[in-house]
Amino acid sequence: MSTLSITLPARARAQLTAEGVRVVRGGRTVLDGVDLTVSPQARWGVVGENGRGKTTLLHVLSGVLVPDEGHVQRVGTLGIAEQAMAAGPGATVGQAIDMELADARAALKAFDEATRELSEGLPGAERRYGAALDAAEALDAWDADRRVDLALENLGAVTDRSRRLSELSVGQRYRVRLACLLGAEHDFLLLDEPTNHLDAAGLRFLTARLRAHPGGVVVVSHDRALLSDVATTVLDLDPSRDGLPRVYGDGYAGYREGREAELRRWEEEYERQRAEHARLTRDLSEAQNRLVTGWRPDKGTGKHQRATRAPGIVRSVHRRRDDLERHAVTAPVPPRRFRMPDLPARPGVPLLTADGVRVEGRLDCDVSLSLESGSRLVVTGPNGAGKSTLLAVLAGRLAPSGGHARRAPNTRVELLAQESPHVDGRAHDVFAAHAGRLVASGLIGADETVSLSALGLLSADDLGKPVGRLSMGQQRRLDLAMVLAARPHVLLLDEPTNHLSIALVDELTAALRATPAAVVLATHDRQLQRDTEGWPRLALDPERPLRPVPQG
Repeated sequence: MSTLSITLPARARAQLTAEGVRVVRGGRTVLDGVDLTVSPQARWGVVGENGRGKTTLLHVLSGVLVPDEGHVQRVGTLGIAEQAMAAGPGATVGQAIDMELADARAALKAFDEATRELSEGLPGAERRYGAALDAAEALDAWDADRRVDLALENLGAVTDRSRRLSELSVGQRYRVRLACLLGAEHDFLLLDEPTNHLDAAGLRFLTARLRAHPGGVVVVSHDRALLSDVATTVLDLDPSRDGLPRVYGDGYAGYREGREAELRRWEEEYERQRAEHARLTRDLSEAQNRLVTGWRPDKGTGKHQRATRAPGIVRSVHRRRDDLERHAVTAPVPPRRFRMPDLPARPGVPLLTADGVRVEGRLDCDVSLSLESGSRLVVTGPNGAGKSTLLAVLAGRLAPSGGHARRAPNTRVELLAQESPHVDGRAHDVFAAHAGRLVASGLIGADETVSLSALGLLSADDLGKPVGRLSMGQQRRLDLAMVLAARPHVLLLDEPTNHLSIALVDELTAALRATPAAVVLATHDRQLQRDTEGWPRLALDPERPLRPVPQG
């Protein structure tokens, strides 16, 4: 095979640039005004709510999709890992590896051919040998398979190259695809939610590889820990004052600080325009009232005298109306923010205690703990260790097979489970019915109820949608709202960040730090674990004895 058919990496010359990218689908603008330049060792994080065009942007950058406006320039090799990997008929893990390493395979074959030609003394063999050697070295082709094998092993992927892709789960196929890309060492890696199917060891390996990657990286992710550890620049596709994306430097920390400042400016501008509009509206109303009363002479006042004042009042009305039109509220409504309701405290009272709690086959270690107002606890452990089971016992939803759990009288304990069943109906009706039952049962007083809109979890449009038509993230927001409606003394949260946006998770984390209620978290979210680093830990591991839980 001729080396001319081999695509070589550009390395230091690599460049991926997008300018003025706009994509419209079905009459809806998906992307608009996107500019970014990815150079070697640059690591971009792309964030935004569902439907904001993150995956579409990766398709544009990779060349799969041509934008309606703007252009993309690519210099160098590129690999993309989408959230789902197709499994063709009979395709195997080995074939997927061969496809990704095709250039390395071709370079080695060309090198072998050139070596043979050189040994035979064929004309031009020395030149072809030099070119083949340069290509193989540029691709580090001799080490490519070892790199893929290392990635397969560390990502927990299937290492049997004869296995058919159709036999693997979505997560297994994704790990195979990711390992292939990491082994190929492209100039640019485009990764769509790469942490979705990885365990703790796989996350550590991926993070280390992305940080060490000599080329450029563009990663779409809601994983705050990955963004914090990897991203040097963040592209935010969420709404802004002018509708255009924002770029933040200084990594994830710079994004959080910059996004918060942007929202503050947006809110301040919106409120300033609203206040000015209200003032001008009052001025216009007063001028119109004067105009009306100006044509009604008071007793003892001459009609001519009153009439001569009318033109001035008319001009005042017109002037104020013009001012009002010029000062219309042009700033769009800022995105909603989560507002935690005031949760109650009962200082000095043991609200919830567990003594030697165990559930046969599900929680195989005795757990003892005591919670008071202001208590904080993070429950950790591998899948199957019993984290969800423990929270269900503490919430009173599951009876333990050993030990006992007790709560103080009149103590409200609420659990945000990983999955919650929903009844039919529109979101605001479901919430209102739930709040009504809480009041009717005497669990909360009528003066303790909170409106769904006041929590800032769902938009006005979402409030009127049937629950079944809400996205996973929107349903999760409704779950959280219904838990908070009970104004609990003890808040139990099982993987609370699942399906939630970065902004909402940050706001929820801040609220959990501040609330006087007792809070228990069961989470794999690495950033949430970091954000709650000072909280006491309860590590569930069936093969190790539990240590006493420090209270705090």
